[in-house]
Amino acid sequence: MGSDNSPQMLPAEQLLDLAKQAGAEAAEVFQSRSLSRPVFFEANRLKQLESSQAEGTALRLWQDGRPGLAVAYGAVEPQALVERAIALSQLNDPETIELNTASHITYPDLGEAVAVETLVDWGREAIALVRQAYPECLCTAEWECEAEVTRLVNSQGLDCSYTDTTLSCYLSAEWVRGEDFLSVADGQTQRGRLDPVAVANQVLQRLDWAKNNAASPNGRVPVLFTSKAADMLWGTIQAAMNSKQVLEKASPWSDRLGEPVTSPDLTVSQQPEAGPFSCPFDDEGTPTQPITFIKDGVLQLFYTDRTLGRSLGSGTTGNGFRPGLGSYPTPGLFNLLIQPGFKSLSDLIASLDYGIIVDQMLGGGAGISGEFSVNVDLGYRVENGQIIGRVKDTMVAGNVYTALKNLVELGGDADWNGSCYTPSIIVEGLSTTGRS
Repeated sequence: MGSDNSPQMLPAEQLLDLAKQAGAEAAEVFQSRSLSRPVFFEANRLKQLESSQAEGTALRLWQDGRPGLAVAYGAVEPQALVERAIALSQLNDPETIELNTASHITYPDLGEAVAVETLVDWGREAIALVRQAYPECLCTAEWECEAEVTRLVNSQGLDCSYTDTTLSCYLSAEWVRGEDFLSVADGQTQRGRLDPVAVANQVLQRLDWAKNNAASPNGRVPVLFTSKAADMLWGTIQAAMNSKQVLEKASPWSDRLGEPVTSPDLTVSQQPEAGPFSCPFDDEGTPTQPITFIKDGVLQLFYTDRTLGRSLGSGTTGNGFRPGLGSYPTPGLFNLLIQPGFKSLSDLIASLDYGIIVDQMLGGGAGISGEFSVNVDLGYRVENGQIIGRVKDTMVAGNVYTALKNLVELGGDADWNGSCYTPSIIVEGLSTTGRS
């Protein structure tokens, strides 16, 4: 699945030629092919091995300035795809054509493939470590190696491609104690190698903390979001920095460039070459670039695609991504990094006289309004710097923007939570309610 083969993946050049012959003044072809090899474990045992392959082609063209988008999965019938795109273009209003100009780049492959046998060994090792300490637990796991080839070609001479190989794993342990049911989960996404010992230790730490149950605190108390729970906060921040929301005046930060918007302890950036979600170009063919969006609490920049960048007068930031193959590019973030602090998670916990730790949540995020009320799926009560037990039937509510202005401390334990690299974080200004 190397990128050297990607130009022959699907008939992109033929599609461009046929689009021109059909009267399109401009066209682009976006192609994606993936090969996934997941390994599944259930009830502590290897359940199944799979291999799944997917191919997709999206043709976008403009005839008389009217855009048309057609998608095909698997084998492509070039003429039929072009005719469908032409027909759809007649239903749309004319627009400014946004295409990158000529460049021909095959970027180096990202990541390395791992054999299925290795994935099986890692899965068994992680489950064995959990079962050694908690033999009554039932473990479920998935370990996967996925390679994806992406290629973008347009009628302006642009031709860029790369192969992206990522490794991911998910491990959960279910512990039934009479009528008390506990489910603890963790995972990793990396390039090159996964660490089954680290994943198992994360699960074991949570199981240790949850041995006892504790009454939930009520009222406004400091809340520590672990790195895997903190993503809820950053989802709101991503929405607030989206140029689409800014232009629609839906973002509370629409007129706040150059102003403080969070605690001065917070710096948020995009780093295209960092971690397992690195990406050399966006879905419009624009090279991605390092960007600092918030520096020491001050808003520096919004992220845009080509169309909205023109409307803002800033130009694109290289953040035009397709939510799906059949979608138009829209502003999106792919690799968000929260600058961590210095304390370990245990040191953060020790710094709390009284509070709650949120580790897993039920329910959606806050959205751009920042208002949220979520059920704590897995959380712990802290007193005098010590975890005294797991809290149940607990809710945390408040406003993300308020919380980030009342940031107490960022941990030094940053990890990937999806495509967001975030540390644990202690905030104030949130309310907790729970059953005594």
